[in-house]
Amino acid sequence: MSGSRLNQTAIAESPVGQSQTSAASTRPRSDTGTFVLHWVMAIAMILAMITGFRISWDGEGAVFSRWIAPILLQGDIWTIHFIVACIMFACATAYAVYMERAALFSRNALGRMRLLILDAPARLKWQGFNVSLHWGFYLLTLVMMATGILLYLGWGGLVVDIHAAVAIALVAYLVLHILGHFMQGGWAQIFRIFLPKALVPGPNTKPRPLLAALVIGVATSTAMAALDFGTRDTLAIPKVAKAPILDGVLDDEAWKALRPARVHTQQGFNLAGGKGESTVEVRAVHDSETIYFAFRWQDPTRSIKRMPLVKKADGWHMMNNHGDIADESRYYEDKFAVLFSRSNAFGNGGTTYMGPKPLADKPGALNGRGLHYTTDGTYADMWQWKASRGGHLGKMDDMHFGPPLTPDKAQIAGTGRYSAGYTNDPGKAFYAQNYKGEPPGGYRGPVGINRLPKDYKAMTAKLGTIDMSETASDDEGSQWWMFDAETVPYTKELDATIPVGTVMPGILITGTYEGDRDDVAVVPKWKDGWWTLETRRKLKSASKYDVDFTEAKPLYMWVSVFDRSQVRHTRHVRPVKLELRP
Repeated sequence: MSGSRLNQTAIAESPVGQSQTSAASTRPRSDTGTFVLHWVMAIAMILAMITGFRISWDGEGAVFSRWIAPILLQGDIWTIHFIVACIMFACATAYAVYMERAALFSRNALGRMRLLILDAPARLKWQGFNVSLHWGFYLLTLVMMATGILLYLGWGGLVVDIHAAVAIALVAYLVLHILGHFMQGGWAQIFRIFLPKALVPGPNTKPRPLLAALVIGVATSTAMAALDFGTRDTLAIPKVAKAPILDGVLDDEAWKALRPARVHTQQGFNLAGGKGESTVEVRAVHDSETIYFAFRWQDPTRSIKRMPLVKKADGWHMMNNHGDIADESRYYEDKFAVLFSRSNAFGNGGTTYMGPKPLADKPGALNGRGLHYTTDGTYADMWQWKASRGGHLGKMDDMHFGPPLTPDKAQIAGTGRYSAGYTNDPGKAFYAQNYKGEPPGGYRGPVGINRLPKDYKAMTAKLGTIDMSETASDDEGSQWWMFDAETVPYTKELDATIPVGTVMPGILITGTYEGDRDDVAVVPKWKDGWWTLETRRKLKSASKYDVDFTEAKPLYMWVSVFDRSQVRHTRHVRPVKLELRP
C-alpha cells in the first residue's frame, strides 16, 4: 500500500478461489476444495429454500412464499428439507476445517473489508464488499441452523419468524453474491467457480485438506443425527392391576405414578394468544386386553360450536371464514388427533405430502395445503376427537392414512373435497351436517337447511351462553348439536315461526357408530385452559387399518391440537416412541 491508495498489484485472494497473481489474460479458476464444498452447499441451500418456503407457504399469512409458489417443490417436503439441512450442516463444518487445513483463512480476513472505505480502485472495493457479504452469509447460516434446530426440537413463536426472515435474507444474499462478483471481475470472476484446479500448497497447508474436511463434516452431521434418535422421548406403557375409569379426571391410581411424555407442539392456529403452540401430555397403561391413554393439552377456550347457523332476514347463514374449502379457522369445534405408525420417517411417518397437487394423477386438496397418504401400501392408525361430533358422547373417530383413494367426479371437477389416503375406518358414525353442501366459493349467502328444531326455544336453552365472538369459550354442558329426535325435516312453514337472530347448531346426531370406526371410547373434560381426554381401545384389533399395541414391534406416535380449526393443527417433528411393558 502506498499512502492512502492501494497498489493495483496488491490484489489479494478472492473469497471464492485462488490468488490471481498472473497476467490479466490468465483465466481465474477455483481450487478443487472450494469448488466441491461451494456447489454441495449451494445445491443443498437451494433445496432447503424451495422446501422450507413450501412449508412456510402453508401459513395463512404467508406473503413471500406465495409469490414464488410456482417454483416450490411439492410432495414429501419434510424428508427433503431435513436431509438437506443435515448436508448444509456438514458442509458448514467441512468448510471451516478445509479453510484451516488449506491455510486459506486469509482470503476472507475481516481486514479486507477496509477496502470499502479506503481510496482504492473499484475492483478492490468490490472485493471488500464480497468479503463483507461472505461474513454476512456465515452469520445468516449460523442463525438459520440454530433456529432450524430449535424448530426441530419443538420451539415455535419468535423462532419461526426469525427462521423465515433469515431464509428471505439468504435469497437476497444470493442475488448480491452474484452481483458482487460480477462487479469485481465480470463474467470471468463468476465463472471461476465452474473451473476447478488443484490447490497450490503453501508453507502452512496441511495434508489432504478436502478429505479431512469431508470426513469431519460427515462425522459431525452423523453424530448429530445419532444424538437426535438417541434422545427422542419414549412413553412407557406399564401393565396395571386396576384399569382407570374414563371420566376426564386423572385421579386414578393407574395415572398417579406415571411420568407423562410431554410434547411441545407448534405452528397451529389460534392457540397461546395466536402463537399456535400447545404442550401435550400423554400417559398410557394397559391391562393385558385394553390400552388406556390420557391426553392433556393447553387450549385457552372451550370451543364446541362448529360452523353454527344464524337466521337472517333472507334465510339461514352459516358462520364461517373458509368452510367452502375445508379450511375453517374461526367458527369451529376443538379437535385432537393422535397418529400411530410403525414408521418413524419424517412427515408423520411418511404420510404428509405438501403442495396444491402432490399427486400428479389425482386432485389436490380444496384448500391447496397438501394431502395425507402412504406410498408403500401400509396404513397409519389415526384417532380424531371432535368436540361437537360425538366427542362429548363417548366417541372418538377411528380413522387412518393409507394409499390414495380413487377420486369421484365431483373431486376431479374440484367441487368436492378429495383427501387422498386420509379417511374413516370401515363402518359409520352418527353425525351429519345440518346444511346443504356447497362447492368452493359457497357459504357466502343463505344456505339450504336439512332439519329444524321441534322447539327452537328448548334448543336455544341447551346452547348456554350464546357468544358469537371468535374467541368466546362455550359453557360447560352446552349442547351445540341437535339429536334426531329433537328435530323434524325442514319446512318453510316451521321456518317462518322461528325469529330472525336465532342461532342453531350446524351438526345433527342421528343413528349409531358401527364397525371399525367405533373402536375407541373417550371421555373429555375442559378446565382452566386445559383439555383432558381419556380413551380406551383393545390392545389388538382385527382391522388392517389399525395398529396392534404389542411389545414385539416399534411403534411411534404424533399428536396434533386443533383450536377451533378444521385442518390447521399444531405439529411436531420428532415422534414419541411407545414401549409396552409387562
